[in-house]
Amino acid sequence: MRRLVIEEAFWNLFPSCVIAVAVARNFDNRWLSRKDEVPSLPERLQAAAARAEERFRDVELAGHAAVAPWREAYKRFGAPKGNRSSIEALLRRVKNGKPLPSINPLVDLYNIVSLDFALPCGGEDLDVSSGDVRLTLARGDELFVPLGSETNEPPLPGEVVYADDGGILCRCWNWREAERTKLTETTRNALLCIEGVDDSFAVSVAKAMEELAEQVRCRLGGEVRTALLRREAPFFDLE
Repeated sequence: MRRLVIEEAFWNLFPSCVIAVAVARNFDNRWLSRKDEVPSLPERLQAAAARAEERFRDVELAGHAAVAPWREAYKRFGAPKGNRSSIEALLRRVKNGKPLPSINPLVDLYNIVSLDFALPCGGEDLDVSSGDVRLTLARGDELFVPLGSETNEPPLPGEVVYADDGGILCRCWNWREAERTKLTETTRNALLCIEGVDDSFAVSVAKAMEELAEQVRCRLGGEVRTALLRREAPFFDLE
């Protein structure tokens, strides 16, 4: 049986991390089936971006409680300079007034949740991934082709990564997704993750996943199973 496994090397760096995970199966991620929704998901996404822009308008992001712990975490595993957490990148985009593109229903839903809860959210297509999914530290020679690219950009040794038997799914923990396992309109089965660096995020991470799972069930259909992973409970069945 395939699993998500958070390995001991990761826990040695981040012993109090909490990660909410979900497996969503047999959902419909096509725009066509939601064309008459009011408000539409793109409209809901822009509304979430507007809320976040207002909330963070006068905030220095680098020192904010939603961002500063991630900066410290990235320093801890030696992330390349300029590589920032997905939540910092998302908040900077809306804070700077840059349009937030609508990608597909599932990605829009997790971006809405990410903005509303100020937490990193991401997902992978389970039908494209291979073997167990591992949150671990990279060797440095794994295959990684980033989203929108055809060029291999391997991680640094010791970098926090999501990986499977085919290579890296996401570099620098939640910085950059892989092209291979990206969520598309044809995705029917997905792994979703919402991450908190330490226990102080536990309540918001759990609430965010509860909201995301409910939105996926209501809007995309299918079945969703969730769990909250900690050091004492580091596994989640993907089947």
